[in-house]
Amino acid sequence: MAAKDRTSESGWRPRLILASASPRRLALLQQVGIEPDALIPADLDETPKRSELPRALAVRLASEKAQAAARIARGRDGMADSFVLAADTVVAVGRRILPKCELAEEAGACLRLLSGRTHRVWTAVSLITPKGSERRRLVETRVRFKRLSGPELEAYLASGEWRGKAGGYAIQGLAGAFPVKLVGSYTSVVGLPLNETMGLLAGEGYPAHMFWLNRI
Repeated sequence: MAAKDRTSESGWRPRLILASASPRRLALLQQVGIEPDALIPADLDETPKRSELPRALAVRLASEKAQAAARIARGRDGMADSFVLAADTVVAVGRRILPKCELAEEAGACLRLLSGRTHRVWTAVSLITPKGSERRRLVETRVRFKRLSGPELEAYLASGEWRGKAGGYAIQGLAGAFPVKLVGSYTSVVGLPLNETMGLLAGEGYPAHMFWLNRI
């Protein structure tokens, strides 16, 4: 997606870069009427540091993603003065950070751990402004799963939907049938807390609600 100038009746608006390759985060932004001008995913080592807490990991990775994308943007014509938005989601049981699963065995272990119990989902959002300042938000959501039966677990693993997902599930998909209680932000569990994200953008002068005007 190439960066480009956009204008409206109110005039020029700044560019917005989404530092992510996640289709879920892009879809969430589009849901609230925001179309990023460019996608610049950051290739980072997301391994937790020794004794790093889940919330600290989410904040660190969101910030590092935003900073990495901002460095790339500064080297591209017309993109140095962009807003850069990044997020990271961490699923944890207590202090235990669950992986972004790439193997069925990993996903099965995560889902057996989550079955019938409450876990926490931390999503951190980082916004770098055109002036180079950084603003952050951290959202905690508690999710309780029902007790998963053997056939449910086997069917979900067979679906492959868990692949690349923190904790081995995607709440916006088939696993939406698993939670019996959610306290916090649903969109944060999907990958981008919309209330906090819109607040960050609007608070730093990005016209986040511009495309709501005259929307049919």
